[in-house]
Amino acid sequence: MKRQKRFEKLEKRPVHLDGFVKQWDDEGLVAMMGKNDPKPSIKIENGVVTELDGKKKEDFDLIDQYIAKYGINLENAEKVMGMDSIKIANMLCDPNVPRSKIIPLTTAMTPAKAEEVISKLNFAEMIMATQKMRPRRTPATQCHVTNTLDNPVEIAADAAEAALRGFPEQETTTAVARYAPMNAIAIMVGSQTGRPGVITQCSVEESEELSLGMRGFTAYAETISVYGTDRVFTDGDDTPWSKGFLASCYASRGLKMRFTSGAGSEVMMGYTEGKSMLYLEARCIFITKGSGVQGLQNGGVSCIGIPGAVPGGIREVLGENLLCMMLDVECASGNDQAFSHSDIRRTERMIGQFIAGTDYISSGYAAEENKDNTFAGSNMDVLDYDDYCSMERDLAVNGSILPIHEEDAIKIRKKAAKVIQAVFDGLGLPEITDEEVEAATYASNSDDMPKRDMVQDMKAAQDLMSRGVTVIDIIKALKDHGFDDVANAVVHLAQQKVCGDYLQTSAIFDKDWNCISAINDANDYEGPGTGYRVWEDKDTWKKITDVPWAMDPKKTDF
Repeated sequence: MKRQKRFEKLEKRPVHLDGFVKQWDDEGLVAMMGKNDPKPSIKIENGVVTELDGKKKEDFDLIDQYIAKYGINLENAEKVMGMDSIKIANMLCDPNVPRSKIIPLTTAMTPAKAEEVISKLNFAEMIMATQKMRPRRTPATQCHVTNTLDNPVEIAADAAEAALRGFPEQETTTAVARYAPMNAIAIMVGSQTGRPGVITQCSVEESEELSLGMRGFTAYAETISVYGTDRVFTDGDDTPWSKGFLASCYASRGLKMRFTSGAGSEVMMGYTEGKSMLYLEARCIFITKGSGVQGLQNGGVSCIGIPGAVPGGIREVLGENLLCMMLDVECASGNDQAFSHSDIRRTERMIGQFIAGTDYISSGYAAEENKDNTFAGSNMDVLDYDDYCSMERDLAVNGSILPIHEEDAIKIRKKAAKVIQAVFDGLGLPEITDEEVEAATYASNSDDMPKRDMVQDMKAAQDLMSRGVTVIDIIKALKDHGFDDVANAVVHLAQQKVCGDYLQTSAIFDKDWNCISAINDANDYEGPGTGYRVWEDKDTWKKITDVPWAMDPKKTDF
């Protein structure tokens, strides 16, 4: 067949490397309002839910039981279920209806009712609603700090630079699981070097992750997964109750934590029960609310390729983020997992959360080159920093990433590398050489780093756990090597777990250790002239506008 030349060129565009599928309701390949989704309903008898979304109490599965008992505000449930879903959708968009009047209604819905309300909104309306419904007034974002060699010096340097750029939360994981203690320590001390008050986590197997937190190596967790069908839950040897118990373990030690869910996980596991992605994700969000945890990481997350492949899938992703906020839960709104080969689609994926602002626009912007991202790559990485900062400047949006000068990056990276060198020496871990410090200062990825003896590092990481090393030993090592400022920052971080102040919805710290959350920084958006406006935050706006690559017309010789 003779080809039309333009179509031949179009087929070579990056977007054609992405996966697209046609809708298939019976296998869950449908964004929302699938043909098998239940109709909204509730019956309450003597304070007990006896029917939920068309299902009788005797037919409830584990998730229905949990949601019926813990996840719904029963006081308003029958009233809300009788309301027109279009009216509720209009309230979400209407700037004259404050968030405080909507939350008592949206927390009283059933999962099917919540899906129905979201389905009435187009993408632009979801942006309007998200701007009002996010719990914290001031938006922020979170980053990944990893590398494929689990190199602790590079992790510390990247964490320090990321802290300087404005990330208030940072997450690491491992290429090799046994590295977890050293990666957790490296990101913690690196971030505190860059900016005191940043909180960090290490995403690994759940019992190990909890142990790291109890030793003081981490300050929060979020990779505690919940799912929308029984089969997916039980395949992981979990139930909603076991996840709720794990959440209480973190809270008992003053550690912040979020659950993780996201459209597509049930499709990937093959157990959708023929339901749509938004309906199943609604169940996950109600489990989260019922468990009393402060937040949820959702929005496709590691399964983003699945909603991204079906019609309306990216609309669904913003919708599930919005639903999280409608249940008054802190939302880390995805934008983390690599999504598309197309730069246009990558931007499309992020733009709703970016414009509206969420508690964490990304739950994992790659603070390393994506080739070093052991979370399998992010939607955007360090090589997108200047584009991202330009978008903030163009649209007058606070996306929580600030432009920095090269000399400042070099300075803070070198200090962080020296700090982790001192900690390793103080803890009796394998030596970090001056050559490694120098390399990490100027490195862009792990190819630029000298190779370490990974076998010795892994042995040392396990020995560190066996010896019972805690954050106290890290503080002592920092003090003994003259890094009093970083030692004091780590002390403050440990104190926060005793105080428990940051166990609040949407909690972060500023550089002075003030806790900023939905309690003391509640979203007050009620239309034009209200809510967070970045240009009214004069210090932040100045940093956003003063990009190093902008010419100063007063000083430039034309």
